[in-house]
Amino acid sequence: MPPIDDSPLGANSPSAADLTAQGCDLCQQAQFQPALAAFDQAIALDDTYCTAWNNRANALCGLNRQAEALAAYDKAVALNPQYHQAWFNRGKLLAEIGAYGNAVESYNRAIALQADPVYLHSRADIWIKKQLIATA
Repeated sequence: MPPIDDSPLGANSPSAADLTAQGCDLCQQAQFQPALAAFDQAIALDDTYCTAWNNRANALCGLNRQAEALAAYDKAVALNPQYHQAWFNRGKLLAEIGAYGNAVESYNRAIALQADPVYLHSRADIWIKKQLIATA
């Protein structure tokens, strides 16, 4: 007689963190559509998982869907205002679309939380771009 499986239903199902990790692996391989599907599954399991929202936005950026990406970054920082990486990613997207003032604001939020040299350098790049545009 086979053993009785008394584990809870879905015990072998991937968690939101597992699906997010899978999506990140897919993003690193530039497989943005399958990555997006993995992040969407993670969010379906836990819609408060800000890491999944941030990485969903990264996948959307890879698909050139900037408006949706910005909304996903907004959701990530709304869920966790201390999430410096999401603030940085939001700033990066805003810089890419030419919204330099808003990009600096996002970079400032990221830097206030963690003074990462990459964040500082990215903010300095925006100031230089703004100066070049103003003098052109």
